[in-house]
Amino acid sequence: MVRLRVEFTTEPFDLDRPPRHAVVAREVVQGADLDSVDVGPFGNTAEGRDDAVLAAVGELLRRSIGAGATRISLQVNVVDEAPGATGTPGAGS
Repeated sequence: MVRLRVEFTTEPFDLDRPPRHAVVAREVVQGADLDSVDVGPFGNTAEGRDDAVLAAVGELLRRSIGAGATRISLQVNVVDEAPGATGTPGAGS
């Protein structure tokens, strides 16, 4: 099992108050089984086990689009292999 970090933003932006799609995206990651979540006005990050991050990303995409997002930018990075994990990342382990 590997650890992943996702960084994401939703658009359109509203500098006066967070749009509904941004609030929904943050609620998804804050409610997910992730190790850390950092939300900010111009970007958000979340980190955790690969299965938890990937599940959160799928939910984030579905719910944010449903709440009016017209663009979601995200980047997923492999942080490291989880302690005690065996196998090669991406090889079905």
